[in-house]
Amino acid sequence: MNRFASPLIAEETWPRERLDVDYNARATIGDRFPDEMQAYRETSDEVRSAWLRFADIVYDGKSGQTLDIFGPETGDGLRPVFLFIHGGYWRALSKQDSAMMAGMLAKAGIMTAVLDYRLAPTVTLSEIVREVRAALAFLWQNAARYGIDRNRIHIGGSSAGGHLAAMLLAGGWHEDFGVPENVVKSALPLSGLFELAPLAASFPQEWLSLDAQDVDALSPIRHLPRLGCPIVVAWAEKEAPGFKRQSTAFAEAWADLGHPVRMLEVPGRNHFDILMELRSEETALSQALLTVMGD
Repeated sequence: MNRFASPLIAEETWPRERLDVDYNARATIGDRFPDEMQAYRETSDEVRSAWLRFADIVYDGKSGQTLDIFGPETGDGLRPVFLFIHGGYWRALSKQDSAMMAGMLAKAGIMTAVLDYRLAPTVTLSEIVREVRAALAFLWQNAARYGIDRNRIHIGGSSAGGHLAAMLLAGGWHEDFGVPENVVKSALPLSGLFELAPLAASFPQEWLSLDAQDVDALSPIRHLPRLGCPIVVAWAEKEAPGFKRQSTAFAEAWADLGHPVRMLEVPGRNHFDILMELRSEETALSQALLTVMGD
């Protein structure tokens, strides 16, 4: 594991008013937020009706949390899988809102797994991270049962899900969960959050209740792995400024270690509708995902 002193830590000393603006994704789309959330559910329902293969699989006995698996018909060999982690600032959304890319990937011969995790403030962020790591470990340990090649697990997540995906990339946890250090073969963190110091100093602290130890342990940019897979760090053109700073800082830190990384700003999209790019294989974002999964 590589300790990294993120320049984003300095943001915790900035005025609270600025941080509240810079990390308020919802404010960037005005009154369209309900429409964006409705689109998440509707597009996921559309994919579910066509491509769902296994529903409500309990991946963690302690929490009882579940995941769904989408993809082509099984039975003709093991396939790669894309494990997607939803956002919602760690306090909202679910796997029911998070399958919009599964149809595009199924047509390319790729399985998709989407998971639920318990939400803050009902549970701590540390527990959320544990649950997501348990989901990855479950997939690796039980892959063949679901037609998945455990040596071709790829991950992604949006917003808070980008943070959680980066916590799967982080070093130092694999032995406790019985998975190899290189369990993840590529990653797509979208509009993610990788240093928590600014969030502990602004409005998300209201439901996260992070102390200094939490901020250190749960900031993935401070725990970069010894083995780094190829990643695409992407964000929307119309992001709130904090999300852009976080994404570029994480990508640069990854590159500084010699790990392969591509940065991609998606034009015309906002923090929420960037996920709609993954419905079609023809978009630059989908092409980037398919390419990194094939490397």
